[in-house]
Amino acid sequence: MARQCYLAVDLGAESGRVIAGHFDGRAIELQELHRFPNVPVTVAGTLRWNVISLWSEILTGLSQARAACDDSVTSVGVDTWGVDYALLSATGELLGQPYHYRDPRTEGMLNHTLTQMPKSEIFAQTGVQFMEINTLYQLVATLHNQPELLETARTFLMMPDLFHWLLCGSRVVEFTNATTSQCFHPTQSDWSRGLLSRLGLPVEMFPDIVNPGTRLGDIRPDVARQTGLDGLSVVAPATHDTGAAVAAIPTRHTGKANWAYISSGTWSLMGLEVDRPHLSARALELNVTNEGGIDGTFRLLKNIMGLWIVQECRRALARRGRNLDYDELTRLAAEAPPFLAWVDPDHPAFLSPQDMPEAICAWCRDSGQTVPETEGQIVRCALESLALKYRLVLTWLEELSSVPVDVIHIVGGGTRNTLLNQFTADACRRTVITGPVEATGLGNVLLQARSAGEVASLSEMRDVVRAATDIRVFEPQDSSAWSAAIERFDALHAGAGL
Repeated sequence: MARQCYLAVDLGAESGRVIAGHFDGRAIELQELHRFPNVPVTVAGTLRWNVISLWSEILTGLSQARAACDDSVTSVGVDTWGVDYALLSATGELLGQPYHYRDPRTEGMLNHTLTQMPKSEIFAQTGVQFMEINTLYQLVATLHNQPELLETARTFLMMPDLFHWLLCGSRVVEFTNATTSQCFHPTQSDWSRGLLSRLGLPVEMFPDIVNPGTRLGDIRPDVARQTGLDGLSVVAPATHDTGAAVAAIPTRHTGKANWAYISSGTWSLMGLEVDRPHLSARALELNVTNEGGIDGTFRLLKNIMGLWIVQECRRALARRGRNLDYDELTRLAAEAPPFLAWVDPDHPAFLSPQDMPEAICAWCRDSGQTVPETEGQIVRCALESLALKYRLVLTWLEELSSVPVDVIHIVGGGTRNTLLNQFTADACRRTVITGPVEATGLGNVLLQARSAGEVASLSEMRDVVRAATDIRVFEPQDSSAWSAAIERFDALHAGAGL
């Protein structure tokens, strides 16, 4: 077949990209056309996403696609992080600058909501882990603080759906991102309308939900004029970046997965690909989540804070005049003594601290552990803590699924941190396979190709990814030292020290 070009707009918590995926039916090649920062802005004491700037950068990237792809451009699709949203008026006016999930307005909203509905009932109707950043609690905060916005709103869109609206005018929400909101009913495959009504939220503003691979329409005439991409189709990929990344896991296994995945970046999302949501009392107790995947699958997973901790350490050190890149920080961590102390990466203390190294040291001090002193010790504490948390979450996933895991696939930008990859193999006592780094972009592009009929199935998509990926394998090492560390970590966790 002729080589086709599919455009992926991939927006992450730190940066965004417009990527061209060149595909000839067998081999795929990604070309980064435009990269740009994604920096939230403070507006009157609130933290917002700068969506106007992001849209301008997307247009710049799309404008470069015509020269890079000639006339082979077929479609474009957007993926982003989860939980955040935008509101539109009846006339298509964007109501305010969308909030960042780290904005403090949601503080206390989860507990407030639980005074209106028991946790077990919310979980039965959503299957989503309880985090204060969830869309549900953001909406409850809006209901309390800015009710006029909800009174005016006629359309609720998740972040990737907002950019699809800007591209082609569609007013729908794609399945994989809808499931992150804690507003979606996992067994009814629709918004959890009873829950939303009971909490006083306007159900009528929630639009239709579409499956990944749905063609949404042609780009707006003004966008076509600006970019030179007349007639370009807009296709919803798996719009949640983890959903797209999991679609690009280079596994050969089918059926019940004996593999787990970690989509590693600012967040670490660790989970299993399963054929149904898990809504048991034990799943609620463990605070796991059920997010939508491809072909009706679900991602039984746990959000773990991820490399955000190291990113914030680097920023804090830079403010002190220590401009160290990630390779240097990892080298210092590798040279630091092992197993000094650990933190719980998911504790609220690490969600948005003023100074991450100070937050880590304070946590270690308060839990009666040795306090790390050097830059290397602090970063090693963070990386060992992540690996040990992965191991704990893995035991939960195996328990819930009754399927033993043999292999852990790590995809995304975090695959570059070979020290963390080895720690993960050591702590989990499993083979770790890393790659591709560009899992989200590959998943986005190949879902568009499947929508165009150029790929037949999810397994065929993964075959294409496997052929295009340089993978690395990490085997467990130093078992006795890590076994002792696991015992100490579990004891701390059981005693609420972590």
